[in-house]
Amino acid sequence: MWKQIKKHWQLYLIFALPFALVLLFSYKPMYGILIAFKDFVATKGILGSQWADPWYKYFEMFVKTQNFPRLMWNTVTLSLYGLIAGFPIPIILAISLNECRNVKMKKTVQMITYAPHFISVVIIVSILSLMLAPKTGIVNNLIEVLGGERIDFFSKPEYFKSLYVWSGVWQGMGFSSVIYMAALSGVSPALHEAAILDGASKLQRIFHVDLPSISPTIIITLILNVGNIMSVGYEKVLLMQTSLNMSSSDVISTYVYRIGLVNAQYSLSTAVGLFNSIINIALLVTVNFIARKVSETSLW
Repeated sequence: MWKQIKKHWQLYLIFALPFALVLLFSYKPMYGILIAFKDFVATKGILGSQWADPWYKYFEMFVKTQNFPRLMWNTVTLSLYGLIAGFPIPIILAISLNECRNVKMKKTVQMITYAPHFISVVIIVSILSLMLAPKTGIVNNLIEVLGGERIDFFSKPEYFKSLYVWSGVWQGMGFSSVIYMAALSGVSPALHEAAILDGASKLQRIFHVDLPSISPTIIITLILNVGNIMSVGYEKVLLMQTSLNMSSSDVISTYVYRIGLVNAQYSLSTAVGLFNSIINIALLVTVNFIARKVSETSLW
């Protein structure tokens, strides 16, 4: 072993930096999980704080809180809505671009759809606020011209999920389609030629050649997305959140932010975060198992 390392030391040196970064930023912080099982006091530190009695004290506290049903419902429905609305669109976009024979049109569409990915969340929410402003927003101006009444979208809980999801779809569909474009580029032209000789239309070739060819990529992406169902990022939700839409916008991540950073309840916020991660892991393992049984394609 040492002879191999000495012989190929340059390769091991290149590997050492990313390995060290993973250890430092991904595994070392896991030590902080102990806070979820302790009555953490910042001045005493993690080791100096007493163990919680019982050990599941803060998990039980979260489950019994009156906000628990609302937080779970909002988190799950928002994630599922985003998955159902946002997952197929990059695939459709990638197939459409792959079938486009006008190079200028193809590059223009790619540039327009990729660009929003590089806009910060703050700017996206600012654009939404300006476009949907009750008095000056272009959307409300159009509604009024068409004979409707102006709507304060950000204060209506029923509009929050759609605003959050579809703005995310618009922002991410171009960048998410890159992986499918790469997969489509590997489809053998001979398959399309054989399908054309058999009299297959363009739509039939998409369904019987393109989609089966990129199905492993689609399944892997779906597994990863389902494994993150409980991980709704708090940044965009927090920026769009108001006191009037809390019934629809309050999710687990914003609750963790509120009790952890604002109220300094570190043990409870760590327990909630760990609870969230455990559910994500369980979903990931379950969906991966189902995918392996159904399609023989899985992460492991």
